[in-house]
Amino acid sequence: MQTINFKKLPSQIPIISEMESFIYPFMISPIFLSNDETIQTVEFALENNLPMVITPMKVNSDENSLESEKMYDVGVIGSIMRKVALPDGRIKILFQGVKKVKIQDVNRSTTITVGTIEPLESIEKSVARTSALLQIIKDKVQELLKYNSKFPSELLKTIGDTSEIERVSDLITSSLHISLDDSYKIFREVDIENRLFLILTHIDDEIETAKIQKDLNIKVQNKIAKHNKEHFLKQQMKEIEKELGVDNQRDEELSDYRKKLESKKGSMSESSYKEIEKQLNRLSRMHPDSSDANTLQTYIEWVLEIPFGKESKKRVEIKDVLNQLDKDHYSLTKPKDRILEYFAVKELMELRGKKDSDGKGAILCFVGPPGVGKTSLANSIATAMKRKLVRIALGGLEDVNELRGHRRTYVGAMPGRITQGLIEAKEMNPVMVLDEIDKVGRSQRGDPTSVMLEILDPEQNSKFRDYYLNFDLDISKVTFIATANDLGAIPSPLRDRMEFIFLNSYTPQEKYQIAKKYLIPQELKKHGLKASEIGISKKALEDIIGSYTREAGVRNLRRRLADISRKSARKLLENSSLSKINVSVKNLKEFLDKTVFEIEKVENIAKIGIVFGLAWTAVGGDVLKIEVIKTKGKGNLKLTGKLGDVMKESAQISMSVVKTLFDTGYLKSDIEEVYKEFDLHVHVPDGATPKDGPSAGVTMTTAIASVLSGRKVRGDSAMTGEISLHGDVMPIGGLKEKIIAAHKAGVSYVLVPKKNFERDLEDIPDEVKADLEIKSISRVEEVLEHMLLD
Repeated sequence: MQTINFKKLPSQIPIISEMESFIYPFMISPIFLSNDETIQTVEFALENNLPMVITPMKVNSDENSLESEKMYDVGVIGSIMRKVALPDGRIKILFQGVKKVKIQDVNRSTTITVGTIEPLESIEKSVARTSALLQIIKDKVQELLKYNSKFPSELLKTIGDTSEIERVSDLITSSLHISLDDSYKIFREVDIENRLFLILTHIDDEIETAKIQKDLNIKVQNKIAKHNKEHFLKQQMKEIEKELGVDNQRDEELSDYRKKLESKKGSMSESSYKEIEKQLNRLSRMHPDSSDANTLQTYIEWVLEIPFGKESKKRVEIKDVLNQLDKDHYSLTKPKDRILEYFAVKELMELRGKKDSDGKGAILCFVGPPGVGKTSLANSIATAMKRKLVRIALGGLEDVNELRGHRRTYVGAMPGRITQGLIEAKEMNPVMVLDEIDKVGRSQRGDPTSVMLEILDPEQNSKFRDYYLNFDLDISKVTFIATANDLGAIPSPLRDRMEFIFLNSYTPQEKYQIAKKYLIPQELKKHGLKASEIGISKKALEDIIGSYTREAGVRNLRRRLADISRKSARKLLENSSLSKINVSVKNLKEFLDKTVFEIEKVENIAKIGIVFGLAWTAVGGDVLKIEVIKTKGKGNLKLTGKLGDVMKESAQISMSVVKTLFDTGYLKSDIEEVYKEFDLHVHVPDGATPKDGPSAGVTMTTAIASVLSGRKVRGDSAMTGEISLHGDVMPIGGLKEKIIAAHKAGVSYVLVPKKNFERDLEDIPDEVKADLEIKSISRVEEVLEHMLLD
């Protein structure tokens, strides 16, 4: 047994503290070291044939602390039996502990750590008491081995063969699962009796922990065994029932299905009843766990949810429709009149006993920019008719099976949206809104518009075939209402099935009345505000409409009013002394972030080659500036501004018309055949935005004529109209939106084609016509006479 003569030791002994646990005397332990200072300390000990002290590093020690504060003040002194260098730069030493020591001072140089030590001598006050305690500990260790299989079983034999109390206590302590601080308390305890009491306490704790773990393991295993047993018995029971032909739950489900089917028999067609009955009989013969049975059961549950025979019995009266429309919508006189005519026909046919009148009239389609009230009109109609409203969003729809249903051979098959809409409404005559019918797509999965033809045709939709159902469904009593932004995007066969009601852009005055009568009260209610708690001045509301929104409808206006409502609610809560929030022009910026100018104002300055045209878009009218310049050249024409094919053709036609006017002498220039001496560049600003349409001809003609003749164009005017190769001005569409856009842009003089002037002028709001001078034109010469200044 190795010993150390402390009297012959030098005053400074090498110390390392890279261990995570205490090493006890007479233990031989492999230690892996990677810290450079620790490795150099080991090298120093070996070179000088010195013993070395090893102690653990304290957990969560501060890096800036002194070295003595980082390590425990006790450890074990021993010798390095072997050192091996490893390929990764670490070293491995085999260390044998000899004696416990107390570390008094630690000195750390730049390369090694040394310190002064003294032996840690144990004190035994009563041999009899310590022997008794040791025997109790041995008995406890034996008990612990019964519960904890991970505790080293050879320990019992080792401590039985050892008579040294201190050695036994060290062996047991090293095998216990205790914290480093608890190990330290036992390690440094010099009173053997106290040390044994500490060890005994920790052994008792481990026994209790091991008992609990064993008890929990037994409970978990019993539960798993019970679950497995139940599962096994249930499977056996199923097999026995199958052998005996007994399945009570399945019989109950099939019985319920048959009862539902029989209750609907009188209200469904014979073919429908036969198909459902056939599939129900197939289901009853199938193995309940087969995939086909699950698919078929899903089918039965879907078809039995269809509300055969259930209809809203409310009689249609046009006075109810009129009251509801007036209650929900301001203005829209023409759309309201057409809706009332539609329902007047329905009411008259019902009064005269025409039982099949439902759904046999024209299909209404509301066409207009976003936010003008298309979908909300459909909501009002459903409310007036006391029928459920079903909305089917068609935007981006490409798969024909979304409408007609998937065949049951496909995984995840389900009925089409029309059938699902009936199930959702729980009646066979709801109001069904086909939203954004102009945005239906076409792909390799079919053309959904072809299905729409069948759905919207009164002669066909009484026998609408849903592929999933595999029988005809009568949807003729559904009131279909479609909505669209762009009429031109709807295929012509589908257009023939519908009657269009156009909802045009609102004027600022109409928006003001809508906000005052509808939007503000609705938003106050949504945000928990009273009418007496918030006031918006007339000028502030006009500024919100004119400067903070950019739209044909009122959707963004509603959003801005919601912004004001939210901020007002917060102000009222944060300042209890406030009783009312007043929104005026002065404090409007506190409620709204930034202005969005709807349409750029015209400059009202006469210039050469700059003309304002009027355009129609899906979100309302707009004012387009067309610019033309000339450069020395050979008569070439350059077009920029991301123009579409139609506008490019208009520019070519305009150039030819202007050439003809110079050749005939109507337009004059100091240069003979001036159009051959210059290249023209026609540009429509905002080049990133695509522009196209047949209404820019007169505008381009005027701009080109102005540049080549050197005459200025009126700066307070705008125009619309297409031009023919012989100089005739042809009619255009969307006049109302274009005139309203001109009014918003501050234009005072507008030229429109004669046919539009005669036919469409009555659609223009009176407040707009009062601020504009509108002239009709039929020839290009009239346009230039009005627009070019001398």
